[in-house]
Amino acid sequence: MIKVLHHPSCSKSRGVLEYLDENGVAFEVIDYIEEPLSVNELKALLKKLNRSVHAIIRKEEMLYTTKYADRDFSEEEWMAILAENPELIQRPILIKGPVAMIGRPLDNVKYFIDK
Repeated sequence: MIKVLHHPSCSKSRGVLEYLDENGVAFEVIDYIEEPLSVNELKALLKKLNRSVHAIIRKEEMLYTTKYADRDFSEEEWMAILAENPELIQRPILIKGPVAMIGRPLDNVKYFIDK
């Protein structure tokens, strides 16, 4: 079963859920805004993504541009920031077993599901 880290107010996140539903793909929704990921969960997610923490930061968010854009943080510090401010995490993120992906564009989601 695919797990989807979902932000309810994000149209792309909602679009991925709609696509999965329409195509009969079993999935579990994790609203990471209501239930933020811990630092340890973020570390595990980054390992599944095979990416650095910088790859999952939403740099276009106002919170990022006003508070964090011009500052230099370590990976550990960024994970603590993301745990405290989950709206700064890219979305949606799909997790399938030992691997994960940022769910954009939709063609990548289709490929990920079929793998």
